[in-house]
Amino acid sequence: METPAPSDARSDHELMLAVRDGDIALLGELFERHHRGLYGFFVKLTGQRTMSEDLVQQVFYRILKYRHTYRDEGKFTTWMYHLGRRVAVDSFHKSNRFPTSTEASDELHEVPDHRPHAAEQASKQDDLELMRTALSQMPPELRELLSLHRFQHLSHEELASIYDCSVGAVKVRVHRALQCLRDTFFRLQTRGDSLGLPSAHSQN
Repeated sequence: METPAPSDARSDHELMLAVRDGDIALLGELFERHHRGLYGFFVKLTGQRTMSEDLVQQVFYRILKYRHTYRDEGKFTTWMYHLGRRVAVDSFHKSNRFPTSTEASDELHEVPDHRPHAAEQASKQDDLELMRTALSQMPPELRELLSLHRFQHLSHEELASIYDCSVGAVKVRVHRALQCLRDTFFRLQTRGDSLGLPSAHSQN
């Protein structure tokens, strides 16, 4: 009889197939692998740490509840974030509001921009604060898409599966989300300059 591979040697997909087939204890391994990333997604989406912890727990409860719907050709992270989006939407509907992101993130400087000195400016704390504010002011659907793509590193193909659209449509949406973030960032920066507030390019 063939000995099963240790859980830490199996792929996410293999572990989820085993969970689907009844080995529920292996869900703990998937939780250990992915709860931090899922928590980070919710923090960027809601700006609320306690809520984000609760949402992570709800996602893994749904993974357990709906494990029978996981497909043989699926990818676990794509399915997980699909459930994550549904959990967030359900939570926001219950509270009748969409939380505004308030958490600062050191990852915000990963959003690229090709304007002069953009990388150097974004590395400074003032601009990171501006970027955080810009992200919080984006429409919720664009903030969600940007969080999944830029910070959770989901591919265009994975996003197309989550949003049930073509890869081309996803690329257009991502481009719009990035443009919205850049435009909002530079608008906030210009407003700060006009009010005489400190900005990165006014510092030595």
